[in-house]
Amino acid sequence: MSTSLDSFKSRQTLTVGDKTYSMYSLPEAEKNGLAGASRLPFSMKVLLENLLRYEDGRTVKKEDVQAIVDWLENRGKAEKEIAYRPARVLMQDFTGVPAVVDLAAMRDAMKTLGGDPRKINPLIPVDLVIDHSVIVDEFGTPKAFAKNVELEYERNAERYKFLKWGQVGFENFSVVPPGTGICHQVNLEFLSQTVWTRRAEAEPVEMAYPDTLVGTDSHTTMVNGLAVLGWGVGGIEAEAAMLGQPVSMLIPEVIGFKITGKLREGVTATDLVLTVTQMLRKKGVVGKFVEFYGPGLADMSVADRATIGNMAPEYGATCGFFPIDEKTIAYLRTTSRTPERVALVEAYAKAQGMWRDASTPDPVFTDTLELDLADVVPSMAGPKRPQDKVALDNIKASFASAMEGEFRKAGELGKRFKVEGANFDLGHGDVVIAAITSCTNTSNPSVMIGAGLLARNAVAKGLRSKPWVKTSLAPGSQVVEEYFEKAGLQDCLDKLGFNIVGFGCTTCIGNSGPLPENISKAINDNDIIAGAVISGNRNFEGRVNPDVRANYLASPPLVVAYALAGSLTIDLATEPLGTGSDGQPVYLKDIWPSSEEIQSFIDRTITADLFKTRYADVFAGDAHWKAVPVSTGLTYEWDMGSTYIQNPPYFEGITREPKPVRDIVDARILGLFGDSITTDHISPAGNIRASSPAGKYLLEHQVRVADFNQYGTRRGNHEVMMRGTFANIRIKNQMVKDASGNVVEGGYTIHQPSGEQMAIYDAAMRYKQEGVPLVVLAGKEYGTGSSRDWAAKGTNLLGVRAVVAESFERIHRSNLVGMGVMPLVFQGDDSWASLGIKGDETITLRGIEEGLTPRKRMTMEVRSPDGTVKNVPLVCRIDTLDELEYFRNGGILPYVLRQLAA
Repeated sequence: MSTSLDSFKSRQTLTVGDKTYSMYSLPEAEKNGLAGASRLPFSMKVLLENLLRYEDGRTVKKEDVQAIVDWLENRGKAEKEIAYRPARVLMQDFTGVPAVVDLAAMRDAMKTLGGDPRKINPLIPVDLVIDHSVIVDEFGTPKAFAKNVELEYERNAERYKFLKWGQVGFENFSVVPPGTGICHQVNLEFLSQTVWTRRAEAEPVEMAYPDTLVGTDSHTTMVNGLAVLGWGVGGIEAEAAMLGQPVSMLIPEVIGFKITGKLREGVTATDLVLTVTQMLRKKGVVGKFVEFYGPGLADMSVADRATIGNMAPEYGATCGFFPIDEKTIAYLRTTSRTPERVALVEAYAKAQGMWRDASTPDPVFTDTLELDLADVVPSMAGPKRPQDKVALDNIKASFASAMEGEFRKAGELGKRFKVEGANFDLGHGDVVIAAITSCTNTSNPSVMIGAGLLARNAVAKGLRSKPWVKTSLAPGSQVVEEYFEKAGLQDCLDKLGFNIVGFGCTTCIGNSGPLPENISKAINDNDIIAGAVISGNRNFEGRVNPDVRANYLASPPLVVAYALAGSLTIDLATEPLGTGSDGQPVYLKDIWPSSEEIQSFIDRTITADLFKTRYADVFAGDAHWKAVPVSTGLTYEWDMGSTYIQNPPYFEGITREPKPVRDIVDARILGLFGDSITTDHISPAGNIRASSPAGKYLLEHQVRVADFNQYGTRRGNHEVMMRGTFANIRIKNQMVKDASGNVVEGGYTIHQPSGEQMAIYDAAMRYKQEGVPLVVLAGKEYGTGSSRDWAAKGTNLLGVRAVVAESFERIHRSNLVGMGVMPLVFQGDDSWASLGIKGDETITLRGIEEGLTPRKRMTMEVRSPDGTVKNVPLVCRIDTLDELEYFRNGGILPYVLRQLAA
């Protein structure tokens, strides 16, 4: 904790009970020159306190602090860079393993540069929660949980051994073992404190300040529901934050979202968040803060707020922030935070002007929009984007429309196909996956208890899930299992096939596991448009399961309902789910629980003791974890034969001074992509196919197909990951067309000038041998979705020097810069399509070697094979001076390493 210059004389003390804390007081700063600070949005007050605390005259200057209050005049539209330092870092294992691999590699590189490897150590608390590795192999049986855990440890022994080394080898680094829960739910229920405290050396008392964090998962935003400012960053940015580097950011615009009224009977928090997501996507909030305010917050639980905060990546915002109020305090008490911490949170918030109640005047915002909760209706989102909200009573018609348009299957709805060895057939729109999964909803007792009560009512009526539906329940924490058992609801869920399959992020991240072989075969043999209904936050193409093309997000009760109905072609508002044991049709309205009954169950079953018990020994792990061997040593002993963990090449040949950056001359186009290319399209995720470059690599290393595991678990091996970059089965490189002129799906490109079609990885390696630099061209919202660092790392390792798009999603743009790849945007209405670019041109970008500045206007020279040249204006999206330094150093990690070595 640095000692601030405190230009605005804000350093004060705060006494709570018998304990005294130091703090940087916003009211004092307002008296001493920061006029108007009290009118700022609550999220901006958090940034202001951060700059006051870290003012050092170098990374944070007096004028930077003043700029936060000047925001009241420019509302964030003046481009001003600040250096922000979060209190801590959160990781999950998919993104955490490569981050720890990078830290281990940096220790090796530090030795190479003659420095002290012990300098490579987190300087702020880092929590890594192992939650992304459990796969739904076994389901629908009481043995599902034990079998999936057993398989998880078999597949991930190398990774877990490596993480245990990290837990011992690095300071300020904690690992929450597998089977505990999803990182965002563990963060919400246990790790977060809302107000953080830390005692620095030579300080007489503890400092109190807002709990803030960055996380290596885009849904880190969930914790904003608890008034903890946090958002997702790439693993490379998180590593820099761990190593003491500030997060470089532009002061954001803040969109105020006013909430009024109350939800109607039968409407869930999931319906609300899908409505909010659609509204904010339409508004356009990419790169902005969203802050919720208004009288509707008075009745909104922290669980509901966290559900909304969780989906910020889906509506495109940096965060969706809720201020501290009575609901925050009630949640902290319920989840068994200490009485001292709860008292501190309330006292600190009130002393800072960070407390919201009915008398609080509305803050100043850049812009606002409003929602009356009474206008929200039961909804789902699909078939492939979270912002595509569809009212529940329109799902049948919407799917029929998608069959004609999206899936080009006009006239095929209603066809049924035989399933080998089964007494049922399968058709378009049949739901083959129904999964209660993901941090978004499993952290919310109202929708989880609702699902349990709906299951109880369905069982009482004699209903059962359809036999072709793969059902699963993956709670976000062990607390959910506890309250389901306590409420007597787990037995009913079990009877419908919703046995607990694990505690982690399963189907939502693509860990749905394989479908039964006969169902998978029927789908693929007949090109059936099968459906999935999941209580998650992501339904992008190819993500949930390779056999399933129509994916819908829904509340947990609706997941159960669709398992009963078995098809998206049934109108749940008017048609029966099935026939009861009395021979009568059963409708959704017959089994839907009332809000009053749900609340009654919550009040009876969810207590502080439950949280206290389940989180008492959270870092210890089960018998499997305790049996994982631990190696010690300052540097990691790399196993050159490992196919999971390898020393990455980012620091090979590193020197104390960076080599000069070069202009990009006569580059070839590796990929020509359309709009909304997600990080799921770019970054390896899900299954590894034997015929893919990554599959061939594993086969060459004597790994059986059955042991391939998945891309996410192999993120610590760059050889696998670079082969899987741009290899998504649904990605469409517009350069690659079949004999009929249709764009071919999958990770292929055309090598130039040979004209040969090949895998993108194979072409990239051939270009590398030929000494040819590469660029990627794309449309709008390039890199939308999860904060996958491998989307940028893989791009770098394939030899791509620049990505030119119509627009970028926030995290991916900064990740590209963090890996030394230049992001650029077209101007006006220009696009590669409007410019007639086909993919066989060469691209030249000058002005990189000399005179490169943040947001510099540049010209791209596009030369066609016939010699025709087009000069295309672009803007370089290296946004800040810090980012420019990262780029010149070949990325953020070499920059940090050189700083520490110096």
